[in-house]
Amino acid sequence: MAITAAMVKELRETTGAGMMDAKKALTETEGDMDAAIDWLRTKGLAKAAKKADRVAAEGLVGVAVADGRGVAVEINSETDFVAKNADFQALVSEVAKIALQTGESVEVVKAADLNGETVETVITNAIARIGENMTFRRMHVLEGETVVSYVHNSAAEGMGKIGVLVALTGPADKAQAIGKQFAMHIAATNPLSLSEATLDPAVVERELQVQTAKALEENASSAKPKPEQVIHNNIIPGRMKKFLSENTLLGQSFVINPDLTVEQAAKEAGVEITGYARVAVGEGIEKKEEDFAAEVAKTLSGS
Repeated sequence: MAITAAMVKELRETTGAGMMDAKKALTETEGDMDAAIDWLRTKGLAKAAKKADRVAAEGLVGVAVADGRGVAVEINSETDFVAKNADFQALVSEVAKIALQTGESVEVVKAADLNGETVETVITNAIARIGENMTFRRMHVLEGETVVSYVHNSAAEGMGKIGVLVALTGPADKAQAIGKQFAMHIAATNPLSLSEATLDPAVVERELQVQTAKALEENASSAKPKPEQVIHNNIIPGRMKKFLSENTLLGQSFVINPDLTVEQAAKEAGVEITGYARVAVGEGIEKKEEDFAAEVAKTLSGS
């Protein structure tokens, strides 16, 4: 497979690896982006990367919460300029409110009534009025005893670049108070799942393969190699334990008090986190290819 400049650029942006390392990783893995990321990590040339790091889009996430139910809706625009438009912000707010009342899916909300027209028609009219394409792309519903919301990079009340919902059980006053802190924590850390039990087994298996290959390669090149049983019984399990603690919400160190895990902080507050949602503008939308620097073109040509 031909390795293009755009592929090298994407891999560099995703991993922070150098140009030549990115090119070699793609060559070794025949252009498989995920495999190239793992190859770089095995060589110690890149950190773990979430797919969200490779995407970009404009728009806003709107959140709304009432009576143990919360929603986060994402409406995209072509430019950040439109995301700052008062009409666009009003649209996001209205759609979030309707989603809270009636929606279980984007399709249901699009068909719901908004001032005598369907939501889909209102969005279409807004496109014509504002002069830029917009897409009601996704929504997330979360229910629980108490649901708390938070928006990061707020553009207006209840909307911003990242929307977070957290569901908790326990005394409502305590859940509201610490729930906001947990929501801010989630916005900052972007955990992969609530707990080890809810983490995608494929993600765990992939990480295990990377850490195993990395540990064996490091040991093989060490001046004082350790017995393989030490690698398999101590080093690899230790690295996997660290991975799980860093990537599961309940296992993470609480940003407000790093001496406690989020799970411990919740327990001390007398509450339990039962679920969460984090919706960031642009997740899942691949970046448009752009012209790459002459430096990269020169590198790829081998000159």
